[in-house]
Amino acid sequence: MSTTRTFQAMLNEFLPNELLMEELIKRDWILTNVEKNNSWKGGKLIVPFMGQQASSVAFGSLTGSTDIAEYSYIRGSVDDYKEAWGSLIFNQRDLMDHSGRIKEDSFLKILPDQIDQFIEYMKFVCSVQLGTGPHFATVTDATNAATGIMIVDKVDRFSLAQKCQIDDDNSSPLTVYVIAINVNTSAVTFSATRGGAAVDISAYTVAQNAKLYQDGAQSNSFSSLKDQLLSAANGGSATIFGQTKLSYPFLQAINYSGASVTTSNILSQLFDFYTDVRKKARGGKADTFLMSYKWGGACMKLMETTPYQGQYQVSVADRKASVYGWDEIIIRSVKGTLKIVMIQEWDDTSIVALDMSAVKFYSNGFFKKRKGPNGNEYFEVRNTTGYQYIVDTCLFGELVVNKPGNCGIMYGIP
Repeated sequence: MSTTRTFQAMLNEFLPNELLMEELIKRDWILTNVEKNNSWKGGKLIVPFMGQQASSVAFGSLTGSTDIAEYSYIRGSVDDYKEAWGSLIFNQRDLMDHSGRIKEDSFLKILPDQIDQFIEYMKFVCSVQLGTGPHFATVTDATNAATGIMIVDKVDRFSLAQKCQIDDDNSSPLTVYVIAINVNTSAVTFSATRGGAAVDISAYTVAQNAKLYQDGAQSNSFSSLKDQLLSAANGGSATIFGQTKLSYPFLQAINYSGASVTTSNILSQLFDFYTDVRKKARGGKADTFLMSYKWGGACMKLMETTPYQGQYQVSVADRKASVYGWDEIIIRSVKGTLKIVMIQEWDDTSIVALDMSAVKFYSNGFFKKRKGPNGNEYFEVRNTTGYQYIVDTCLFGELVVNKPGNCGIMYGIP
């Protein structure tokens, strides 16, 4: 005789935290490779840094005692962590057998596909925000916006029934739902309600830089690498850790214009960028370059053609064809050695030169399921059409570039 199995028992057994964490880490380059601290319980996170160094060196005499430049240390801080929530919903009837019981095998048939989709979606959302910022797509053609249709640059980032916000430089955000996607033309059709008719969104234009955001991301997203490394003049934040970037060289990443980058000169531009970062950076070694597949692919093509063939060396052992969503390749030349990382979630307008010791992700336990006061890891909803069970997974944390001056970013790439 066996004891009765409940939904909670099955949830604990077949929706383990290890599965969620492992899959999310493996499929996201930033969460996989940056150092992590999972003990932040919220509140202010203190980020101390050196504002200035002692620099009094005199020749022929001692520096006057009242004229000596001292070391100065500044107390920076991150006010609080950001929140990301992912939700799954299960219908009780889908899980029940003909005897009215929730059976283990029926649960197992429906759960894996939903878990996979959930993990993929959470990975995508976190990857985009941690890398390049709160918006996940840009409108490139609004000709048919009156009928709810927008041409976007990242059509692969949309799914049917997805809730998002559209906004541009001179309008207010509007909540919309995806009702149609044409992957071949990159056209996405939006409605004001989930499953409703197309809505007129002609107020949002390409000229005013119309963008799409995940629900709530425009004002509550994680701080991105791009925002922390770019200067305010080049589109980044004016402050970091509560301090003005321009007040301290330590807080200023090397910004390098990519306006002249083309597919035919990208390799030369990368090594010039690398040289500039090595020359101006405050320390460290920013030799890991994060970029989109567009530019990574252009680099690989150039290495197979003249005049680049033979100038750059890439061995088979160096290339890592990753099943987790990115590719890494080591390029060597007389100018230095670069590690190029091609990430599906990166945009085409920027490339980051990263010192891996300069970045850390702080969180309160990383990804974990929400648990109620009664210990249940699901929330039961009673409807006239039946019962449903909602499972929420959360991530409380923030990405901190604790040594911005060690890194660089190439911006404004056409």
